[in-house]
Amino acid sequence: MDTVKFNKKDVKIIAHRGLSGIETENTNSAFVAAGNRSYWGIETDIHKTADGVYVVFHDDNTGRMTNKDLVVEEVTYKELCELTLNDINGKQGRRDLVIPLLGDYICICKKYNKHGYLELKNAFTYEEIKEIIEIIESYEYLDGITFISFNMNNLIILRQILPNQNAQFLTGSFSNEILENLKKYKLDLDIDSKCVTKELVQTMKGNNIEVNCWVCDDAEDGEKLVECGVDYITSDILE
Repeated sequence: MDTVKFNKKDVKIIAHRGLSGIETENTNSAFVAAGNRSYWGIETDIHKTADGVYVVFHDDNTGRMTNKDLVVEEVTYKELCELTLNDINGKQGRRDLVIPLLGDYICICKKYNKHGYLELKNAFTYEEIKEIIEIIESYEYLDGITFISFNMNNLIILRQILPNQNAQFLTGSFSNEILENLKKYKLDLDIDSKCVTKELVQTMKGNNIEVNCWVCDDAEDGEKLVECGVDYITSDILE
């Protein structure tokens, strides 16, 4: 199995949930697979368990990825440790496919010198975001992380703690209200790739806002995004 190569020019490519086109998403295997390739960054998602442990997982519950359906934020870390994730073919069998800790992800990004894109899932409190930052700081890798979220309030809280930290607002659409918030809170844009136009990118550039887009897995579409002038492309498989 291999990635799909395309003419990315100077655009930085981010491995979505790790190299999820080859390995099970959001696992150490997916992060290492991305680390061993030319990706600029590795994206992942974070939740907090009922007993206060920060884990890497996308969905609110485990049903899609395991043989048991648990709500991630309503169970303990020990309960999550008892699960194994499905392989990319949807089958069970690999005991190494487990839900990682935030620290596992940070360690792998640091080891392979990859920029981390950490999505704050759901709504976090001020204290929780502060705890996440402290965990990353304990690995001395805060400069290597960009925070992303669909929840604007998460990013507003981040700005209160870290006024100059790299951060991107995730969105499936665009509006003048979003633009005003990006400018107000010094955020970059992380938008659905289907919404990207050359005019949108030019507007962002005119406001000193970088453009990331998710999720593009087609080489031809990726090259169109490159021609539009985006700064980053997030992908499961393009390299």
